[in-house]
Amino acid sequence: MPTNRLGDVLLLAVAIVWGSSYLTAKTLTVAGGVLILLALRFLISAAAMLPILAFRRPTRPELGTGLLLGVTQASVLVMETYGISRTSATNAGVLISLTILLTPILEGLVSRRFLPRSFFLAAATATLGVILLVAGPGLRTPSIGDALMLGAAVIRAVHVTLSARLTRDRPYNSGVLTALQTLTGAVLFAPALVAGSWSYRPSQWLAVTYLALGCSVFAFVVQLWAIRRTSASRASLLLGTEPVWAVLFGVALAGDRLTPVAVAGIALVLAGTFYGQRLETRSRSAPTEPLVPA
Repeated sequence: MPTNRLGDVLLLAVAIVWGSSYLTAKTLTVAGGVLILLALRFLISAAAMLPILAFRRPTRPELGTGLLLGVTQASVLVMETYGISRTSATNAGVLISLTILLTPILEGLVSRRFLPRSFFLAAATATLGVILLVAGPGLRTPSIGDALMLGAAVIRAVHVTLSARLTRDRPYNSGVLTALQTLTGAVLFAPALVAGSWSYRPSQWLAVTYLALGCSVFAFVVQLWAIRRTSASRASLLLGTEPVWAVLFGVALAGDRLTPVAVAGIALVLAGTFYGQRLETRSRSAPTEPLVPA
């Protein structure tokens, strides 16, 4: 399988895993709070990744890059988790989907080489699809939760762009960088375990382990590996299908019902993503294209 195709499949797998985590994360934040959940998630992730560092010590450039990406990744998760607990699922879904548009803009500014306008049209189509997908309950009055979700979208765009900018064409090991990211998050959030009061049942520990190994270890490794071989814009577009999978898991596990508007939203997300992939591939294989939007 070509690298681009494999990367696309793996990024979609990450979006599916993240989409499956919505119900789990919401339940766990009620049981122990946001910081407790993040602390346990990163500690388990770091424990799983430590053997990599035992066999391969990071170079100084890897250490700096891994710590920086760990801080940005931790910032995304804390703002996103707090944000969704303080706003409606509708507002949260719409705001976090702005990453689909923010990432190619930011990547263009950094590289001084913008994707064609048709790519932004495809990204806007996918974003509109997310809005339709989650628009059933309707948008609510803006709140502090919405500000946090918007901040999470901006920082996620920064994180994805930095991942591509700092690691592409460099002799870095994706596993080492991911281990450093998880260790950074563990150090940042571990004090919450001492300061807070919490208690998890066995089933909840299984859920935390799933978040740590699936939504962190697997997702972080795949995201970094794929971004280094494609582009931040392409990765953001594929990861932006996350709300689609969240809705489908809600239908399958929580008894939610799909409305015709939601089905139309899913169709737009998938159409925008598919078309955007083709445009990104065409643009990346044509280095003589102008460095400004055409």
